[in-house]
Amino acid sequence: MGFDFQFAQTAKTMISLPKSVVFITGTFLGNNCWDQWKSYFESNGYRCIAPAWPHKNASPEELRNEPANHGMTSNRLVALTDYFGTIVNTLPRPIIIGHSLGGLIVQLLIQRGLGSAGIAVHSFPPAGVNTFQFSFIKAVWEAMAFFTSAQKTYLMSFRKWKQSVANGMSCEQQKELYYKYATPESKRIIRDAFRCNAKINFKNPGIPLLFTSGGRDRIIPSELNFINYKRYKIGNTITSYKNFREHGHLIFDSPVWMEEAGFVLNWLESMKYLKTIKP
Repeated sequence: MGFDFQFAQTAKTMISLPKSVVFITGTFLGNNCWDQWKSYFESNGYRCIAPAWPHKNASPEELRNEPANHGMTSNRLVALTDYFGTIVNTLPRPIIIGHSLGGLIVQLLIQRGLGSAGIAVHSFPPAGVNTFQFSFIKAVWEAMAFFTSAQKTYLMSFRKWKQSVANGMSCEQQKELYYKYATPESKRIIRDAFRCNAKINFKNPGIPLLFTSGGRDRIIPSELNFINYKRYKIGNTITSYKNFREHGHLIFDSPVWMEEAGFVLNWLESMKYLKTIKP
């Protein structure tokens, strides 16, 4: 697996990374989605945790059977970022890896000066980063549910899951992973991601950050990930980008998950040896 990722900035000193990882789950998924990634990183000497979101510390099946006015409706982006910030602070500057909205939270935590390296996997873009692309709005509009009560959770239908999250898989795989991972979600979370509390100051220097995207991702198009990555070139953050052209949004339990996880691991390992990185 070659290091063909792109580096955007210059590092002048050797980078020393810890061997602890915090995985941050995105919307509509249970934190059990990270089980394979955790096992893979642990087998390579990393200490890993994948904390559940507040009010989501149960299996996806149990959460789907909860009433629609379950406590998870109170989840908001700022409070969720604070929650993961507290967890990250309990470890010695860990590596932070987030998927989808979890990737946005990684960026927000890095902005606070937390962690030692960040990986934003098929990341939800910060506010203002061309979030009005039609394909993106079409994918998240239903979840924002502006004309319905925020006092009730939103559960993605299996039809929507097949089209937007697990596209490219067999129907049996799609069905299996829906029951294994799909959870209801707070409508406020998606709405918050379009507001000013989801903005990033790209000029601030930050820790090394890798963006990955999927060429077949129908929720977060790869173009949005690339724009997100490019915005850091105006600042002093060491950023890298890799587009997996055949990958969709759901990179868990799919035949390609090891390719993406392996690339992330290789990128982290390469950081240990980089004294100078040229644009």
